[in-house]
Amino acid sequence: MTVHIIKLCVGADSVDDLAAWQAQQIKKRGRPVCGTRMAPKREADVLAGGSLYWVIKGVVAVRQRIVEISQVRDDHGLRCGLWLDPKLVRVTPHPRRAFQGWRYLEPNDAPADLSKRAASTLPEDLQRKLVELGAW
Repeated sequence: MTVHIIKLCVGADSVDDLAAWQAQQIKKRGRPVCGTRMAPKREADVLAGGSLYWVIKGVVAVRQRIVEISQVRDDHGLRCGLWLDPKLVRVTPHPRRAFQGWRYLEPNDAPADLSKRAASTLPEDLQRKLVELGAW
């Protein structure tokens, strides 16, 4: 059974910030990776089509398919690496309070993907404000 992971995108103010950070990772490692302290115990479920949903400034905004889980060395040492498909897929903005680490996200609770047209209609900061107001 597929399960997703949700994680805060620390240090990014927008999807464009995340994309720029990952562009540097792609140059260095060939593909983006998110290092975490804890490895998922449900690894097989995550790799059965799961995605990493990024929370940016209090809003679930984008996801990336998780293609591999293996160790990675980063600025914090040797950690669990969630290796990601480089394609960023914008999702229906959904508010999410801050939390530490990552959490599992069941498919029924995951925000739906936005169409390319819908994703480009409103600026990201306006989408975030609409979510805060409960209007999205």
